[in-house]
Amino acid sequence: MKTLMLLAIGVFLTLGAVVLLPIAWWPESLQQPMAQIAGVPAWRAAPATDPVEPGISEPHCVELSPDWRDGHTIDGVEIEPSLVCNPDNPANVAAFVKGTNNVSAATLMNTRLAADAVVKGDDLDGDGDPDVIHIRLEVAELNGFSPDIDEPVPGFAIAPGIEPGFWVFTPKSRGMATENFESLRANPLLRVPSPVIRIEQGDRVMLTLENSHTMPHTIHLHGVDHPFLDANGEGNDGVPQTSETPVMPGEARTYDISPRQTGTMFYHCHVQPAIHILMGLQGMMVIEENRPDNWLQTLNVGGGAVRHRSVASRTEYDREYDLHYQDIDRELHDIIRASNDPRVIAEQAHRRYDITERTADYFVLNGRSFPYTVRESTIVAKPDERIRLRVLNGGAEGISLHTHGHKTTITHYDGVEAPPGGKITRDVVWIAPAQRVDLLLETKNDGLHSYGEGIWLLHDHREMAVTTDGMGPGGGVSAIVYESFLDEDGWPKAQGADWTPFFSPAYYARAVPVWAAYDPLGILGDVSPERALDIQKVVWATDVGLLAALLIVLLCRRRRPGDSS
Repeated sequence: MKTLMLLAIGVFLTLGAVVLLPIAWWPESLQQPMAQIAGVPAWRAAPATDPVEPGISEPHCVELSPDWRDGHTIDGVEIEPSLVCNPDNPANVAAFVKGTNNVSAATLMNTRLAADAVVKGDDLDGDGDPDVIHIRLEVAELNGFSPDIDEPVPGFAIAPGIEPGFWVFTPKSRGMATENFESLRANPLLRVPSPVIRIEQGDRVMLTLENSHTMPHTIHLHGVDHPFLDANGEGNDGVPQTSETPVMPGEARTYDISPRQTGTMFYHCHVQPAIHILMGLQGMMVIEENRPDNWLQTLNVGGGAVRHRSVASRTEYDREYDLHYQDIDRELHDIIRASNDPRVIAEQAHRRYDITERTADYFVLNGRSFPYTVRESTIVAKPDERIRLRVLNGGAEGISLHTHGHKTTITHYDGVEAPPGGKITRDVVWIAPAQRVDLLLETKNDGLHSYGEGIWLLHDHREMAVTTDGMGPGGGVSAIVYESFLDEDGWPKAQGADWTPFFSPAYYARAVPVWAAYDPLGILGDVSPERALDIQKVVWATDVGLLAALLIVLLCRRRRPGDSS
């Protein structure tokens, strides 16, 4: 008798579950027959739009010093204007051109550079420029763990609220790693990517790595003409397995080279390269043609506009830009945010992390993701110009570089000039990992090279690469912006949506509707919860839970021996 009662309750609960199940939850093939049996649900108003707090947005343009955008002459060094919102420090440029040993004390004090960061010496060939160059690089950790505070330090944000950990080569500097005593942000010399190195064909260049880090490192000169052994018979290739032992923490090693071949090259650490290169220990290296009176900007910190160009560049081009692309796996880069014990980090990064399971979460150009890219890496142009773009893919994935409104011509691959048939003009250029291409951007408004003045995007056309951790717009998106479309602060005069939400960490934390800035009626905002439907869900879930419990009881009764009821 008890069993029959339980079965009756089970039938009742089953019918209740069916009745309570909304038609919209049924498979589409059953929805129409069920509607004919049960009737079409009555109309009800759409739920209200939930108000969303957009969060605090940063100013679009954060100026370090407005006059840095102007042209300058410092210690006799001519420095070209850079009209972007946040250009580099002209005093740094002057020191990199003349050498930190040759500029005035006042100029050096306006930098954070050590007095021996870039030492320029003898003019060996008598053509009016120094041919003996000594460059000293250190290793910095950005966004690392601090045992004293919760925030990463020194801090370097690639986008609002986004601070992956990095290891980078930096010019030898003096003073604090942060901007000042009150700031947690890294001083401007400590940033992603590692600096571009420019030297002249035939120069004697000594590149010293002063390892200021907790891990062993080397420098491998990828594509750069250099001997396997130096004059002392010591390794000169930077590869621990074949050339030399790594440079241990607190030690130094000097690489001695005199490159004969010009071109856009690459340098990077070769200790555990599957980790160290992707962590940021990589930079562009440019070998310029030997020309008379060819004083070069030996380092270009952060990439972007070259503000003191070589003689060859000034002869053939109107402007020149260094563009360094990288992709970042949050899992790897966050390892150094959890500990500052080198033993723990070495275990997690070199033994526990599996690069074969790597997924790129962030995509950067010259160390930044959109919208920060527009502050620093905008390609500024005027009509009828010839502009050189030196592009390095430092990531683990290929990039599909697309120029809106223009078609560029590939002039060089990996530092080697392309033959006439290989100088292809196109608007999408594929660049493999570690590959370099030189592109000629012509702004002649002929419908082929340029469509005219405007704000034309420049980006990797892989859809994931225009996001930041999956949120768009983001990634290494920049733009070719004509001077007539720049305002007095160096910001593009955009005709489209308000960019304010993109400067809020809340946007990239997925807390803000993507169209909130130009949806005043809220029709595309977040939906307020439907309380009635929530109650229906609770009742339905309770009914199904009771039915499941009843079935368990019945099964248990069937298995109990001697039950005759």
